Amino acid sequence: MDTNTYSVPADYAGAALTLKLYPDHLCFYHQDTLIARHARCYDRHRDFEDADHPRILLQQRRRAADQKILQRLLSLTPKAQPFFQGLQERRLNALQHVRKIVALSEIYGAEPTRRAIEDALEFQAFSCEYVANLLEQRQRQLPEPGPLHLTRRQDLLDLELPEPNLGLYELAGSGDAPAPADPPAPADPGVPAEASTPGQSTPGESGEPHEPRQDSQDPQDHPR
Repeated sequence: MDTNTYSVPADYAGAALTLKLYPDHLCFYHQDTLIARHARCYDRHRDFEDADHPRILLQQRRRAADQKILQRLLSLTPKAQPFFQGLQERRLNALQHVRKIVALSEIYGAEPTRRAIEDALEFQAFSCEYVANLLEQRQRQLPEPGPLHLTRRQDLLDLELPEPNLGLYELAGSGDAPAPADPPAPADPGVPAEASTPGQSTPGESGEPHEPRQDSQDPQDHPR
């Protein structure tokens, strides 16, 4: 066929076919059954493919890939089977949700995805969006703080403190300390101050009446 290639349906790949050439087209037969028809080209080294011919093969490959993805979902947890049945009952394209959940398992890990699928099944939330929301929320949770461990415990506890000075408290509590003297009363500026000698009391201080002093008369002082 002038070194050109022409496609046939995928079901007849490798089968013995009959080719009939015409001036403007060519036909392929399988046991007297027409299976493919192409416009004839007189160029060389060209490929001609009918879009419907590989469709069956692509569908088969897609189904095989979907089965592989489904098996990966079912391998995450035993509860994945009822979860997939819920997807088929409530979602139009259940396999699309399965692909996204399997992709989430590659991002977040198999164990967190398993837990999210089981929780989604418990709450009857059959969607990949709900599983993704659970995984994202649990990843944002901060770990609980643990106990504080001191790396140099002995160094931190061996502290040397000076002994307190208790003498201040003993001096304040004892009665031996002299009481402070009362300050002298201020003098009245209108009254003159009287001088007093030690040991001599001023009149009126003792509360006794004051008698005038009688000087003794010496007989020699009087004239005879």
